[in-house]
Amino acid sequence: MKILDWYILKKFLKSYVFVVFVIELVVVIIHITENNENYINHELTASQIIGYYSDYVPYIANMIAPITVFITVVFMTSQLAQHSEIIAMLSNGISFRRLMRPYMMGAMIIAVVSFYFGGWVIPNGNKDRVSFELQYIKGAYHFTDRNIHIKIAPTTLLYLQTYNVGNNVGYRPTLETIEDGVLLNKLEATRMEWQTKTEKWRLRNWKKREIKGMEEIFSHGKSMDTTLRINPKDFASDYSRYETLTMNELYDYIDVLKMRGADDLEVYEIEKYIRYTAPFAALILTFIGLGVSARKARGGAGFQIALGFLLAFIYIIFFIFSRTSAEAGSIAPIIAIWIPNIIFTIIGLIIYQSVPR
Repeated sequence: MKILDWYILKKFLKSYVFVVFVIELVVVIIHITENNENYINHELTASQIIGYYSDYVPYIANMIAPITVFITVVFMTSQLAQHSEIIAMLSNGISFRRLMRPYMMGAMIIAVVSFYFGGWVIPNGNKDRVSFELQYIKGAYHFTDRNIHIKIAPTTLLYLQTYNVGNNVGYRPTLETIEDGVLLNKLEATRMEWQTKTEKWRLRNWKKREIKGMEEIFSHGKSMDTTLRINPKDFASDYSRYETLTMNELYDYIDVLKMRGADDLEVYEIEKYIRYTAPFAALILTFIGLGVSARKARGGAGFQIALGFLLAFIYIIFFIFSRTSAEAGSIAPIIAIWIPNIIFTIIGLIIYQSVPR
């Protein structure tokens, strides 16, 4: 790398850290102001609150990374343009394409770090963050569904009359194994209780009916421990659950939801695609930001910065609209999540044709 590359790259990364710090500071102050009453009512200690925000801050920073990169590029490049540094570079034979190199390197560094943290590190922190929010901000959760039907294996169905999340007990459970439309066995009990130590379900007052050809076998008992592909987490609040799953956990959970034929599958597929598209968004928005702010404006850098914020706002609107459409089932998740990047790639190419050479 040449001196120019190091100069721009260091300036880019420093500006990015500064922009993130300012935005995070504003977000955290607003968040504390909105939730301070909850903290006081629950008599939380300073260490509990600090622990929560140690998870909350990285979560927000990673979520807004693409937009933050865009704002950074516009802010930094407009300053360089106003000081005639961009003109000096171009007049010395440096092409605009060559000027893009350190910018794209900086965006690539941020994109890679964001992808790794967003896929594995931050979800683990979100487990504590979401748990804190459910306990102290959102309020107690109560599972109110009745007559629950869950497909826990390709040929096994579970029916529950009700479920109590307080003591992890399901009432009137029925397990049926069906192959090719034929009932093979049916297991009924008065209740099923989760055993934390063994991670198994204990069936109380159970009776079982097995069908083998023309023969039926009946059995019963007072207590029986069994392993099922379901645990208390499946009955817990699904508030931001997709944010608490690492990439590996997310893929596994999507497979489970597909097997069960769940209705909320789109939410988790959208999350999966967002984690892949966000790094690309950082690169695309860097490209656009450089094109928007590379020209020196007579009225100063205000217009370019305002234009940058306008484009960032439009990108957010596109993203929200696409995500909502995907969650509603109107558009396939992979298409919906890529639409903003595709549209802004086209916008970037149009802007690129008008930048100074």
